[in-house]
Amino acid sequence: MSRSSEELALAIRCDVLEMVHRARAAHVASSLSVVDILAVLYGEILHHRPDDPGWEGRDRLILSKGHAAAAGYAALARAGYFAPELLSGYCANDSPLAGHLTASADAPGVELSTGSLGHGLP
Repeated sequence: MSRSSEELALAIRCDVLEMVHRARAAHVASSLSVVDILAVLYGEILHHRPDDPGWEGRDRLILSKGHAAAAGYAALARAGYFAPELLSGYCANDSPLAGHLTASADAPGVELSTGSLGHGLP
């Protein structure tokens, strides 16, 4: 893992803890267990353009582990898909950041909704 990916992972971990605490939500372990993977993917491996989420040459990540939504949203925010301030609304009523990854025009980078039990790619 490169130094930049390590820094990204730390930022995502901090975001996850703040999001879950603020929302009084669960699934901290599910989110924290995938942080390093997301940091390396978004920091080093995936071909993506946060300023053009619909870019045809993009790689697509399917995070079927819906209980890791906080980490998924935090990784997208830290990668530049939307402002990290949006994370403060995680799990709140009328927030585009639902408890499981949910495709929304207000959450760029999430192309399909996933469930709690690997429903992203059955």
